[in-house]
Amino acid sequence: MTNVENTAKRGDGFFFSLEGSEGCGKSTQITMLRSFLSAKGVEPVMVREPGGTDLGEKIRHLLQHDEAGEGMSAEAELLLFAASRAQLMRELIFPELAAGRLVVADRFLDSTTVYQGIARGLDASAVQAINGFATANRKPDLTILLDVELEVGRARAAGRVGDPDRMEREPDAFFERVRDGYLQLAAAEPERIVVIDASLDPDAVHAQITQVLTERFYGLHR
Repeated sequence: MTNVENTAKRGDGFFFSLEGSEGCGKSTQITMLRSFLSAKGVEPVMVREPGGTDLGEKIRHLLQHDEAGEGMSAEAELLLFAASRAQLMRELIFPELAAGRLVVADRFLDSTTVYQGIARGLDASAVQAINGFATANRKPDLTILLDVELEVGRARAAGRVGDPDRMEREPDAFFERVRDGYLQLAAAEPERIVVIDASLDPDAVHAQITQVLTERFYGLHR
């Protein structure tokens, strides 16, 4: 049974996430995707990680910008991401999916698997267990991985307005592990994770994203 058929049969919503390392163009693609969906008569529920709820946004600030977060242990970082995600799932994602909505997430549990697990070297089984507990083992129905080489991503990120956050200040070796980790996940779950070359023109990337989503999400076939 395909993802489209399975989602239609369940009668619930569709859960779609976008992933990628720094400078992969996620923000641009999410903006373009929202316009595309609105033109199709679909109003998605847009969420981001960490964040998306009042509690989650407080955690986001602590993780990214608060001085108290400097020197944070990898284990504490993992648990804070999981706490934000657990609240997001129960406050927004589960209710919206039950109502038949399309939920689009700017990052989800794959980010934790890669950033805190693979790149920070935490135990993979522990990360998997914590992710599963936070999400009640609910993964996205479809994940797009925007893959870009480190040099390209770094150059794009350097052009952003504002100071880099705590995560963005990590060294190149960290982001090499992030990219490799994402590609490992995609190889392990090819039915869920679709890799797109994010070094292409944004319009070309957008066209590929919308093609894949149209194939998988039954709401665009009505």
